[in-house]
Formats: sequence, structure tokens, C-alpha cells
Amino acid sequence: MTTIDLTGQTAFVTGSTRGIGLAIARQLHQAGARVAIVGRDQARAQSVAGELGERTIGVACDVADADQVDAAIVAAEAALGPITVLVNNAGLTRDNLLIRLSDADWDQVLDANLKGAFHTMRAVARGMMKRRQGRIINITSVVGIMGNKGQANYAASKAGLIGLTKAVAQEYASRNVLVNCVAPGFIETDMTAALPPEASAALLSAIPLGRFGRPDEIAGAVLFLASDLARYITGHVLVVDGGMAM
Repeated sequence: MTTIDLTGQTAFVTGSTRGIGLAIARQLHQAGARVAIVGRDQARAQSVAGELGERTIGVACDVADADQVDAAIVAAEAALGPITVLVNNAGLTRDNLLIRLSDADWDQVLDANLKGAFHTMRAVARGMMKRRQGRIINITSVVGIMGNKGQANYAASKAGLIGLTKAVAQEYASRNVLVNCVAPGFIETDMTAALPPEASAALLSAIPLGRFGRPDEIAGAVLFLASDLARYITGHVLVVDGGMAM
């Protein structure tokens, strides 16, 4: 059995104070990586880092703000060493039908989900290219592939993230910087837990495996893409959705 060992690697995981991001940070840390826990709440980020233990740091950062991103990268690298694995998980939703979407709801979602990833990728790219080593893993969504009513802004941001991933993968492949996406389906989170029973049943009926995914199942896909097992994969979208989008 092959065991993934990320000893010596430094991961910067946005939106990692809860849910899928926390599961990703935990699995990368368990594999031996040094991990920067990144979220908008400094106290929460530090608390999660403390729970994980050594080889971690908690960093406050709103990824929509380029200056905050640059400062967070500097702080993480000063504490943990050069970033070799970037995971863009931070994101938000502001759901509504298109005719009811405000400019503010559109801008907030695109700024966090797409522009935020652009900021972090730009911030780490020069160092990764210089060292000829790097993994960038963007958490997109099956909604970016299939669309979903009431989520035009979210679908646009996640589809845009797929395009961004493929473009940057082509730019940096010659420097051994691999850029991929993981596209989760519906995962057991606070959002799915709050769904009314009829809405939950309707979603489950569209999933061939008949259940919601778990955060650790998304984290496992990220761990694979961060490892040497995926050293010949770039520009790929790994869909983890129980068969929903096949």
C-alpha cells in the first residue's frame, strides 16, 4: 500500500477554518505537511492551527483583498517556509434568481470565489516557478459544470475558476507547477444539514450513489493531487460528486 508523505511541503489552504477546507488542512497536515490555516477570522484561524498542533500557523486573510493576500503569504512563508501547495477553497454564495440578483451579490461572489483565487495564485506563482516545484489545487464545483438555478453568480465564478485553472496550467507546466481543480458535488456541510427534508430528498435522487459526500472525501482528492502520485496530471478537473455530473 502506498502512503502519501508530504513531509517538507508547505500548504496554504484558504477557507480552512471549517467544513471542506478544514478537512483538507487536516489531511495535508496528517500527511506531514506544514499548513497555513487561512480564514477571515484571525481568532478562529489560530484556534484551528492550535488544534492541529505543530507545523501550523493561523493567518487572517480576505482573499478578495490583494494586499491582504500578499501579507498572508509573507507571514505564512516566514513561519513555515516557501509555499509548495496552494489550495483555493475560500468561497461564498449569495443565491437568488437572475432577475433578483443585485450587483453587490454578483460582485461579492465573483470577488471571493474567482478573483480571490487569482490573487493567491499570482502571489505564489513566482516562487513556485523559480523553485520549479508547486501544486495549485482550486476547489470549484459541479455547479460550474452543470449550472444550477438560483446560482448564476456562483456558477459563473466556479466555471471561471475552471478556465483560470486550465490557462495557468498551460503557462506553468514547463516549470513543473501543476494546476488542477477538484469539483465537489453536494457535500455534508452546514448548508446541506439546513435543507428541508423535501429539498434534501430531491438532491439525493439526482446522485447515483444515493448520498451526500463527506468533507474528507474531497480532502482525499486534494491530497492525491498534492502528492507525487499526481505528478503527471495538470489542467484537470477531478469531479467528486457521487456520479451526479457524469
